[in-house]
Amino acid sequence: MLQNLTSLTGLSSSELFICAAAIFFAGLVRGFAGFALSAVVMASVVVILPPVELIPVCFVLEGAASIMMFRGGVRDADMRVVWVLAIGSAVGVPVGLLATTTVSPEISKIVALIVILTLTLLQLLSITPRFIGTKGGLIGTGLVAGVVTGLASVGGMVVALYVLASKSEPRAMRGSLVMFLFISMFTSLIFYLLYGIMDKQALTRGLVFTPVVLAGVVLGTVFFRPSLAVFYKQFCLLLLVALSGAGLFRMISG
Repeated sequence: MLQNLTSLTGLSSSELFICAAAIFFAGLVRGFAGFALSAVVMASVVVILPPVELIPVCFVLEGAASIMMFRGGVRDADMRVVWVLAIGSAVGVPVGLLATTTVSPEISKIVALIVILTLTLLQLLSITPRFIGTKGGLIGTGLVAGVVTGLASVGGMVVALYVLASKSEPRAMRGSLVMFLFISMFTSLIFYLLYGIMDKQALTRGLVFTPVVLAGVVLGTVFFRPSLAVFYKQFCLLLLVALSGAGLFRMISG
């Protein structure tokens, strides 16, 4: 069984276990926070696989999680905001993919970790530029979310900044993030196919790890309590700072 999985994924047994553990925890975070699945996976696994290989895997995992969480998301989300963000993201994705596919894997890993660390620190310190809460800020947020989706599959982190600026209640924030990720996966897939990064191996890796991420999502959803949402978020953000910071240190020092 283990040999078959390593053969299918092109990973060693130790890499397979590391990826599985990171993906399960990422699903747990997605289940109770509504976002950060890809950020946790990218920050944890980017030292094993470059972003250009991780992005399509994150896409498959996000898709599975979004389908599972769709019912609660569509009930709680502000769909007017979600559609503007999703359309803006569709415009920005090819820009980020162009950068990811034209630089070396080492540079793209460092860029991905810097993007994750910067976005996480902005949220952790509650730093949200005033313009983000405006109509122009909404459109700009969608565009930037698309660009960083192409760079590191972390568009949800940018959208979370907008939601933070709008001071939405935790359930509405979670629902809007879920629906943004659900809708944007369709537009992102088109560009992943055009750029050739959604290949057979990427799809296989995503499918192999789908049961793992769904187990995490189920458990995270069970744990979700609106009254404790602020603590979930702080925990996720501190975790991402630690993961991305450690990864960046290893990349630069190594």
